[in-house]
Amino acid sequence: MSVSAVTPVKSATANASAATGNAAASAGSKAFDDILRQMRGGETSATGAAGGASGSPKASDDPTEDRFLKLLVAQMRNQDPLNPLDNAQVTSQLAQINTVKGIDRLNTALQKLVDRGESGTATEAAAMVGRRVLVEGSTMDLPEEGAAQAGFELAAPASSVKIEVVGRNGAVVDTRTLTNVPAGLQTFEWDGDGGASRAAAGTYSLRVTAASGSEPVQATTLTAAPVRAVIRGTDGVSLQLGALGVKPLNEVRGIL
Repeated sequence: MSVSAVTPVKSATANASAATGNAAASAGSKAFDDILRQMRGGETSATGAAGGASGSPKASDDPTEDRFLKLLVAQMRNQDPLNPLDNAQVTSQLAQINTVKGIDRLNTALQKLVDRGESGTATEAAAMVGRRVLVEGSTMDLPEEGAAQAGFELAAPASSVKIEVVGRNGAVVDTRTLTNVPAGLQTFEWDGDGGASRAAAGTYSLRVTAASGSEPVQATTLTAAPVRAVIRGTDGVSLQLGALGVKPLNEVRGIL
């Protein structure tokens, strides 16, 4: 009698323990499903009952997130029952995908800022249309009336600067000498006066030699060109400079 009396108690205890374990497992699975639904933009099991009987989480719009969740679910389903994943491991993996998502959102936001900045640059560059800008080059055009415009840029201050206007035949048409010129951009105008009479209209070359005492100073000649149009391409904003072709905006040294 003692044996038969104890046996039902053991069975009831075992059944109660199994039921408790099943309930805990069901609660854990339910909580995990809620996490997946929240990450995929769905509802939790408490609020999603009215949404449908299946309760399946929505598909993610992010392919990377979707692949991660599929791998995580497969890992949970195929884990070793004797050595299951602990909460720290699952939390760590969920934190990793959230970190990746955050970085992706940050990259998207930065790209939008870059695009907005390029759009603003193109708008500002549009104000240059019809004006003349200085870019690296050695030619200058003398009009029928008025003066030719050009420039040069010194890498360091110069005690003397020699400017020569050269004709198409290579002969020096005019020479100017400047003293104590600071470093940086300098503009130059030539009215064609190179002697007894005004030089003929046309294209001339500019040659600049600079020195600081006995040491030479690097001088870069700049040519003036009219801005015909502003072009926005994959490489940024460029300017259409007539005969000089298309030049990137960052090559413009000055605006006249």
